[in-house]
Amino acid sequence: VQLQASGGGLVQAGGSLRLSCATSGRTFSNHPMGWFRQALGKERELVAAINWSGGSTDYADSVKGRFTISRDNAKDMLYLQMNSLKPEDTAVYYCAADRRPWGGPASQLNQYAYWGQGTQVTVSS
Repeated sequence: VQLQASGGGLVQAGGSLRLSCATSGRTFSNHPMGWFRQALGKERELVAAINWSGGSTDYADSVKGRFTISRDNAKDMLYLQMNSLKPEDTAVYYCAADRRPWGGPASQLNQYAYWGQGTQVTVSS
């Protein structure tokens, strides 16, 4: 079972990036999923979460109004559109899937059992 995150890179402050997360080995189309990030020397934190259908989302206060999480269950894909990026958004970004199917957006790290390898996002000032 693999989650493969991609789309990271180097961008100037104010710019945009779109992260993607592909799954292989099994489907997570009926599982809540989320994006986390971990900056150097800091703990991993939730950025955005989405329920199994895509109809309900949750965001960290620091990214509300700038980031949008979405999913395409037909393609088993998860996305994170990041706009108005700031230097403090610099981190490794991970996609993850809740261990339980059919639930709402999962806000706790320990609810997630399946993790991707991470993609680096660097925002220069």
